[in-house]
Amino acid sequence: MNAPASSSRQIVWRSVITVISAAILIGAEVFGAAFAGGWALAILFGLGDQGAHILQAALFALGVLVMTAFIRAAQRVEPFIKRI
Repeated sequence: MNAPASSSRQIVWRSVITVISAAILIGAEVFGAAFAGGWALAILFGLGDQGAHILQAALFALGVLVMTAFIRAAQRVEPFIKRI
């Protein structure tokens, strides 16, 4: 049996570096806002330290979802792999 001829793929490093750089910048803002927002909301609603940690964890999880969506969308705009 003959193996099917596979097309060669090449990583487009410029796109990878661009998306990773943007993800680092946006991630710092998203996760910083999550921690600061959790702390501020806990103080606003009088939830105490434990409530602040729970809010921060929930907002952090939301931040992970936002970053995942960002990277997936960025891959559609800046493909990481090209076929040659």
